Amino acid sequence: MDQNSNTILNMLSDVKESMAALNEKLERVEKRLDQLGKVDSIEHRVTSNQIDITDIKDALERMEELQVARVERIATEILEASAKQNEAGVASVQKRLDTHLLKIGRVEEDILILQGDK
Repeated sequence: MDQNSNTILNMLSDVKESMAALNEKLERVEKRLDQLGKVDSIEHRVTSNQIDITDIKDALERMEELQVARVERIATEILEASAKQNEAGVASVQKRLDTHLLKIGRVEEDILILQGDK
């Protein structure tokens, strides 16, 4: 019986050692899985950040386009308004010149009539 007991004890010892080795391997596998999870998390964050950066870039480009369009619109409005003011000023000057030309023409007629009476 003593030999059977020793055999059983040896087998139990071997099983205990195997379980300890298996436990160590499981711990290493868990550590590796945790590291892979962290890597996946980092990759996900990088991917998300890249999407965020491209979204920000697109938004900035759209804002720039809108600002350029607004500036162009304001510039054309200013040019149109100044053109209208210039046209109004030129029209006013032309009317005044026409009035003065008519007065000069009347004065010339009066001068010719007076010269003709002499």
